[in-house]
Amino acid sequence: MYLHCMKHLVSEDQYKKTKAMVDRFEAPGGPGEVLQQKLLERQEKVENWVLNYWLDDMYLNNRLALPVNSSPAVIFIRFLFLSVYFFLSLFVSFALSLSFCPSSHAVPVDFARGQLSGHPLCMKQYYGLFSSYRLPGHTKDTLVAQKSNIMPEPEHIIVACNNQFFVLDVVINFRRLSEGDLFTQLRKIAKMSENEEERLPPIGLLTSDGRTEWAEARTILVEDSTNRDSLDMIERSICLVCLDSPSGEEPTDTNMALQLLHGGGYSKNGANRWYDKPMQFVVGRDGVCGTVCEHSPFDGIVLVQCIEHLLRHMKEGAKKLVRADSVSELPAPRRLRWKCSPEIQGHLASSAEKLQRMVKNLDFIAYKFENYGKEFIKKQKMSPDAYIQVALQLAFYRLYGRLVPTYESASIRRFEEGRVDNIRSATPEALTFVKGMIDEKSSLQDSEKMQQFKDAIAAQTNYTILAITGMAIDNHLLGLREIAREHFKELPDIFTDETYLTSNRFILSTSQVPTTMGMFCCYGPVIPNGYGACYNPQPEHILFCISSFKDCKETSSSKFAKAVGESLMDMKQLCNKCNLPKTTTPTKQGAPSTPRPGSKH
Repeated sequence: MYLHCMKHLVSEDQYKKTKAMVDRFEAPGGPGEVLQQKLLERQEKVENWVLNYWLDDMYLNNRLALPVNSSPAVIFIRFLFLSVYFFLSLFVSFALSLSFCPSSHAVPVDFARGQLSGHPLCMKQYYGLFSSYRLPGHTKDTLVAQKSNIMPEPEHIIVACNNQFFVLDVVINFRRLSEGDLFTQLRKIAKMSENEEERLPPIGLLTSDGRTEWAEARTILVEDSTNRDSLDMIERSICLVCLDSPSGEEPTDTNMALQLLHGGGYSKNGANRWYDKPMQFVVGRDGVCGTVCEHSPFDGIVLVQCIEHLLRHMKEGAKKLVRADSVSELPAPRRLRWKCSPEIQGHLASSAEKLQRMVKNLDFIAYKFENYGKEFIKKQKMSPDAYIQVALQLAFYRLYGRLVPTYESASIRRFEEGRVDNIRSATPEALTFVKGMIDEKSSLQDSEKMQQFKDAIAAQTNYTILAITGMAIDNHLLGLREIAREHFKELPDIFTDETYLTSNRFILSTSQVPTTMGMFCCYGPVIPNGYGACYNPQPEHILFCISSFKDCKETSSSKFAKAVGESLMDMKQLCNKCNLPKTTTPTKQGAPSTPRPGSKH
């Protein structure tokens, strides 16, 4: 299957070399057979044989900064009808309900949607929403999970405001704070953060840096007991709430997404974050709000399910609540203190500069395709996801005249502790179809193009089914490679081959994140010359969030978005042409029908 996925994406000479390596690898008694046996032995000993390999490879070994490169954002519709503090108090209250009763106790069990729908899904990722933390390391990060049997459950959240951090106890005298209590405390924090004399350096900036650089800075920070205590409070908190200053930008989908992805840099809200925390709820005084998430403990769809659950409850709760200050006497929230050596000041300056560069380099557009949505696609008896994936391939070919390895995340939560595998959307059938649609020399009839289109849809749908049922190639190859690292002195040449390296450079990194509430998801590209393409199919429109980097001269998010729109229109036109009913004149006594003059046959 690996050879089938890559043959049309590499040169003929390169493919021949790769084929010879694969033959050696899978020969009887060869390294593949040995490694497969060791993988089967591993399967007997652990809950999920690929999870830790995948977690290290996808996240913990990655040394890039979290904002843009790794952390996705979810943007909500603007809540202008509420005061910022009232909205926050409501949201935090419902988030706390979920955090105190994790997993299926608070959220109904998820069932698979789309292909092979109805299968119950593993709910363990929900535990990571509020009880984990990504600790930076010099060569590899650690995903820390709070264990309630080792230490008491956290009873505080951290509020970031004006680049300062405050501890807000949410349980006082064994009582959880009400919405009114939270409303009062949040207003106190906003007032405290405005005190210039008390203002401390923006330590949150350090978490926006590369993981090795942040690990080095953290090592220096923890030498001081004040810093150790402050770090401990943040790392053990339930979640972070970021009360942002107005961004000064028009609140378009694109600008709101940028505000969530990187905060607009150091000069705006980029330091008003702590990127190692899985859940950061962001609310701006200008109504821009959403979440930015450290991705390693959970996948995008789990995050969206959680947020939709919270927003539904908020919508109901907002009708019943009256905005009011607390009547209780509450202790004031505490400002976290930091002792900053000249060395830390140097790290802060470096982090600020790199964040500004990242902000300037991100090329991002939220593009709403409004001509049609998933209802039209369903009428063609096609999977909306497969249809959009083929459109992305057509768009890429339209711009570059070739296809490239493409990543589409496929949930494997049908399995215990399952995360994701990869749907390889750049199929041979997709290449045949896009060539027929774009190449000028093509003399194909519309009916032939339609057949190629259906073949491309079928190939995408079939690979999706393989991926979600654990039969795709990427996790399996990863498992074989990592077992080889543990047991062989050198990796088999199949894993150092240029085809394998190419197969893992995902120039197109895509994901379908559908929502039912007013919100959408976005993220950055995964390689310097790549595109991130997150899409949200709605009944009558499709929202695409396209990202790339400006310092790559080959890529352009606006050009790619335009090509996506053109491709979707071409595909609709093809469907309409091929689905036109044939017009005939009534016949008498079985005489053959003849077309009317000017009719389309």
